[in-house]
Parts: sequence; C-alpha cells; structure tokens
Amino acid sequence: MTARSAKTAPPRPRRTAAAPRPPRGGRRPTGGAPRRLYTRVRRAWDRPLTAYYLILGGSMLLIVLGLVMVYSASQIKALQSGLAPSFFFRKQLMAAVIGAVLLHLAARLPVRLHRTLAYPLLAVSVFAMCLVQVPGIGVAVNGNQNWISLGGAFQMQPSEFGKLALVLWGADLLARKQERKLLTQWKHLLVPLIPVAFLLLGLIMLGGDMGTAIILTAILFGLLWLAGAPTRLFAGVLGAAAVIGALLIKTSANRMSRLACIGATDPGPSDQCWQAVHGIYALASGGFFGSGLGASMEKWGELPEPHTDFIFAITGEELGLAGTLSVLALFAALGYAGIRVAGRTEDPFVRYAAGGVTTWIMAQTMVNIGAVLGLLPIAGVPLPLFSYGGSALLPSMFAVGLLIAFARDEPAARAALAAQATRRPGSGRKPAGVRWKTMRRRVTRRPSGER
Repeated sequence: MTARSAKTAPPRPRRTAAAPRPPRGGRRPTGGAPRRLYTRVRRAWDRPLTAYYLILGGSMLLIVLGLVMVYSASQIKALQSGLAPSFFFRKQLMAAVIGAVLLHLAARLPVRLHRTLAYPLLAVSVFAMCLVQVPGIGVAVNGNQNWISLGGAFQMQPSEFGKLALVLWGADLLARKQERKLLTQWKHLLVPLIPVAFLLLGLIMLGGDMGTAIILTAILFGLLWLAGAPTRLFAGVLGAAAVIGALLIKTSANRMSRLACIGATDPGPSDQCWQAVHGIYALASGGFFGSGLGASMEKWGELPEPHTDFIFAITGEELGLAGTLSVLALFAALGYAGIRVAGRTEDPFVRYAAGGVTTWIMAQTMVNIGAVLGLLPIAGVPLPLFSYGGSALLPSMFAVGLLIAFARDEPAARAALAAQATRRPGSGRKPAGVRWKTMRRRVTRRPSGER
C-alpha cells in the first residue's frame, strides 16, 4: 500500500477553554464581586501613601471649599459695613497664599528643625500674648481682649499661634523625657508641661477667650494621653479643669447665657439665643441639596458671624445635607490620617506632635460644629481650615504641613515616593528590573563614536 492510498487521519479538534466547574452541590459562589471589591479597597487603604494623600487632598479641599463659602457668606456683611463685596474673601485668599508657603515649608523641613523651632515659637507666642494686655496695642473684638492691631484692617490673634507652640514644645519635651525613660515618674510627666500650659491658659483667659482655652486644654489632655498618663492622674487633671471651667462659666453672665442656649428652639424674651436659633434655621432650610450657592437668606443680617463661627450653618443652607456631610467626611479623613501617622511611627516626637495636631483640629471642629447644631454652647472658635480668619488659618496650615512631613517620613512612604520618582517620565532614572514602555527604538552610542 502506497502513501497516497493510505487514509489520512482526521484533524484533531481544537482545545477550547473549559468553563469553570460549579462547586459541589450545583451552586455557584455568591458575593464574589463584592468580596473582590472589598479586598481591592482594603489593599488600596493599606498602602504606605494613603495617609499622605488623605492629609494633602483633604486639607486642600477644605481650604478651597472654605474660600468659596467665605466669599458667599461674607458679601452681605461687607456691603453692610460699607466695604467691597469681596473684601473678606481677598483677605482670606491672601492668608491662604501665605499659609500655602508655610505648609510647603513645614512639609519640607526635617524633624530636627521642627524640634528646634519649638522653643523660639513658644517664647514669641507668650510675648505676643502678653502684648495683648498692653493698652494701645491690644484690641478687643466681641468683648474678648485677644487681638493685636497690625495697622489698617489687619489684626493678629496670638493665642492661635499658642496652640501650635504648645504642640511642638510639648511634643519635644515629652519625647526627650521618654528617651531618658523619665515619663514613669509623675513629676517629670507634669513638670514643666502643666505649668507652661497653665501660663498660656491664664494669658488667654485674661482676654476672656473661653473657646480658645477649651481647645488648648484639649491639646494638653491629648499630649498627656499619648504620653501614657495614669488614669488617676488623667482623671485628676480633668477634674481640676472641669472645676475651674465651671467657676469661670458661673461667674460670667455671658457664658451662662450661652450655656442656657443649648438645644434652644426660640430666641427667648431678650433674644439671648438669637444666633443659636438662626443657625438651626439655616441648617433646616437647606434640605438635602441646599438652596444654591449664594442663595442663603440667613446671611442677610439674620445670622451673626455667618462667615466665621457659623459658616457651617451657611454651608448647610446653601449646599444642603450633601455639602455638610462632605465637609464632615473631609474632617473625618483628616483625623483618621493623623491618627494613622501617630500610630505607625517609631519616633516619639512625631507621635506626640501628630497626635497633638490631630487633637487640636478634631477638638476645634467638634466644638464649632457642636455649637452650630445646638449640642454645645457657642464657644466662638472658628472651623479649622474653613472659616474666615487669617490668624487661625496660618498656624492650622503649618500644622497640616507637619502632618504631611510626618506622613512622608515613614520608611514605607519614602520608598513608595522614591519609586514614583523613578517611574516619572523625564526623571532620567530607571529602576532595576523595569523596562521602559516606549515605541521608539533606543540607540546606544558606542564609546568609539561609530554609528
């Protein structure tokens, strides 16, 4: 038999991808897509640069949205004062530009320079807070003697810089004592931290600024908590602060009236709860999506301080529940990132400073928003990074720069940033084992110059 007469074998069928077999029992797995999405989100959340991006992105969004709301909430106030509609917005924008420079500077300075700045900043803050009580230099605003006139329409509130000074100085003090293993003794835990904090509180209370004193006390408690203060000591200091605060409130008719306005739904016979009630009116009239940017009715002379202490109420009226929840989410992200930075570092100074800054921003946020919601007495503190006021914005942006510097300083974050720099187009460097993805041919010149 020849090869031609031989029967050719039939072609083999092509293999096709087999369909995945269902598990035993005939049921397919449920929840696969949600589980994969959850795993992907969790991996992204646990990346080394998550805290860095949360701090940078959240703070920038708060500052930009705050500028928009300051412009919207302050136009009527400026016109009623005989000023240009954009007067307060231009001052806030100037402060934001200066604050951006301070933020960038704080984010680039090494940790040792931040520790070096602590003592000069504390000395300058105490000196400036003493100048507030000098006649002709100190200025009273809304009954509080806590401002210094800088000439013209510019004023400065030194107590805002005192918060930053207490954070940096307290963090450096506790870090040095921890390195020497002295924090197990009560006298080293309390001295000189408590006396210096009481000095700052005394200078603030001389001007009658109860709100700033509350925030400074919260920073002090945050530092003691991070230092591992015993429960008895912590409870004792907290009890002493509560007794002093109660006496200060009891001896002031203005503070007692503010305390009586918690949960008020009527301005009262003498309109003592006017501001608190109209703040609730503004939030209630906003609905889910608000009346529109610039369409607030309460800012037309009904709500006092619409661009400073009660800017959150105007935000709720114009942007609705969606706008207020967005602001709360940004603050929550900023607080989470600060706690994450403080919890993951091995440097005691970074832990105390990051925890102090986070306590400062979160405590001030809760006091401001709690007053607007009628859950807390009106303390007269601005919403951090959001309300009008350059004296509050500048130290807050420097503090955010501290958090950014600490988030970048983590070993895993430094490695991730270095990897991003090498992958960046035009960087001129290529990481080992990574090939350039390009359609151009790469021609290497020979040492002899031949082509």
